[in-house]
Amino acid sequence: MKAHSQEFPIEKMATILGVSRCGYYESLGRKCSKRTLENHELTSEIKELHKQSRGLYGSPRIHAELKKRGASCSRNRVATLMKQENIQAKMRKKWKRTTQQSKKVLEIAPNRIDQHFMVEEPNKV
Repeated sequence: MKAHSQEFPIEKMATILGVSRCGYYESLGRKCSKRTLENHELTSEIKELHKQSRGLYGSPRIHAELKKRGASCSRNRVATLMKQENIQAKMRKKWKRTTQQSKKVLEIAPNRIDQHFMVEEPNKV
C-alpha cells in the first residue's frame, strides 16, 4: 500500500484489501517482530554455510551445521527460508552406464558332438 499511496487513496486501497486504515498506519511505525529478526539472522548464516559448501548442501545438512553452531531452528524452517531466498543444493548426476554391448554377432561354436554321447574312450570325441 505504501508503494502505491501516490497513485491511489489509502482509504480505497484499505477497503479493497480488507484492511483497516488505522491498522495500516500503525504498521508503518511498528518495529520488526522478534521472529522476523531471527529469520534474517538465520538466512545470513544459511547463505554463508551454503557458500562454504560450494552450493552442495541442502536443508538437512545446513540444519545439522546450524545445530552444531548452537542455532535453535527446525529443518522445515531452514527449508522454508532457503526456498524464500531461492537457495538450492546442486544436484549430482545419477551414475549412468556408458558402455554398450557389442553390436557384432558372435560366431557360434560348431556342434561336434551332434547329440552322440556314446564315446569309447575318455577325452575322445
